[in-house]
Amino acid sequence: MRRHFAAVAALSFALLGAGCSGGDKQEPTAAAPTPATDTAAATTAAADPAVAASADAALSADTKAICAQAERTGESFGTNFAADYQVFKGAKAQGAEARARAKEKVARTVDGYAYALLDMSKLTSDPSLKKALASMGAQVTALKGDFAKIDDKQLAGISAKLAKACGKS
Repeated sequence: MRRHFAAVAALSFALLGAGCSGGDKQEPTAAAPTPATDTAAATTAAADPAVAASADAALSADTKAICAQAERTGESFGTNFAADYQVFKGAKAQGAEARARAKEKVARTVDGYAYALLDMSKLTSDPSLKKALASMGAQVTALKGDFAKIDDKQLAGISAKLAKACGKS
């Protein structure tokens, strides 16, 4: 999940940075004129909402890619949640403030996973995958309030739902 967020965030920053850098034109000097390049036009176009919508449309038909991303996101969530939850459990001895910070971190991890699943459900054009991802996102959202409910059995059930929707079971 965090991997999905990290990938989306990195891609967003890269696209925004590329779009912003396209407008920074250097003034040509007499000694070394700066020619216009196709790269600047391409990076500016990459930040264009129409280009992004076109990329989303192409990805929406790529069920295999969405399934792979959802699987990576789930694996990342499992790893991150386990680590965050251990910190949360250990924070009892460190006081109320440490426990609150740890609880907030676990909540962000769970929220991020639910968001990624729901976001991927909106992106895909495959009806069964859309339904499975939306259901998984709602299931994870429902678990947000009680982290103790999130265990290997819960995660295995969520993972099995994804595997079935992706034709892997």
